Amino acid sequence: MTESEFNQCVDELLMRIEDAIEASGAAIDCEAAGGILTLGFEDDSQIIINRQTPLQQIWVASREGGFHFDYDEDSARWLLPDGETELFEALSRFCSRQAGETVSLKEDAA
Repeated sequence: MTESEFNQCVDELLMRIEDAIEASGAAIDCEAAGGILTLGFEDDSQIIINRQTPLQQIWVASREGGFHFDYDEDSARWLLPDGETELFEALSRFCSRQAGETVSLKEDAA
């Protein structure tokens, strides 16, 4: 994937994440700035989602730690290095723990 394709892919992904947060009905604030998406929770904690262009990865920082997702072209999904954990699945888990309620993020929420 070229750098331009990567950046377009990530821009679209960040919009899909925002749409999924909104569709979930959870009390999570989203703020996008400079290619970084910040999810804010009522307890003032945050989840930060950003692109790492040189590595062509999505990085997620949450209370649980830092996670690096690679794009798998065969499945057209962002996956952890284990090859099984998908980005929206992981974000659902992270958001649920930080929000103190079940948050189910669906990629096709738009």
